[in-house]
Amino acid sequence: MSTKRDYYEVLGVDKDADAQALKKAYRKMAMKYHPDRNPDNKEAEEKFKEVNEAYEVLSDDTKRRTYDQFGHEGMNGQGGFGQGGFNGQGFGGFEDIFGDMFGDIFGGGFGGGRARRRGPERGADIRQDVDITFEEAAFGKKNVYKNK
Repeated sequence: MSTKRDYYEVLGVDKDADAQALKKAYRKMAMKYHPDRNPDNKEAEEKFKEVNEAYEVLSDDTKRRTYDQFGHEGMNGQGGFGQGGFNGQGFGGFEDIFGDMFGDIFGGGFGGGRARRRGPERGADIRQDVDITFEEAAFGKKNVYKNK
């Protein structure tokens, strides 16, 4: 039997909540329990982890379907925060909380992290073996390649 709270309850949303409602609820809860706003508060830190875990599962359609069908037992580490830690994928840091908001306002990811470069891409390097003497390498030589 799992002691984890229902993910929908953690975020304070209904089971039929859409992606926008989930994101809004996540941002609100993440801001409330963020470690920077609650230094040295272990309870807030645990709630922050729980909020991130819930959002990670519910924001992914595949994980959400699995969770809806099987509950926490169906996750088997797929969406669990335990593997991510604060430096792992499950953190939900500044970019996750504010990135889309700034992108909506300013037209792109915050700090340019999500912007893609347009234009030609660099191709693969070309390598060519050339046999030359030490003197040719040190002092140079014209017509190293023989075109005949």
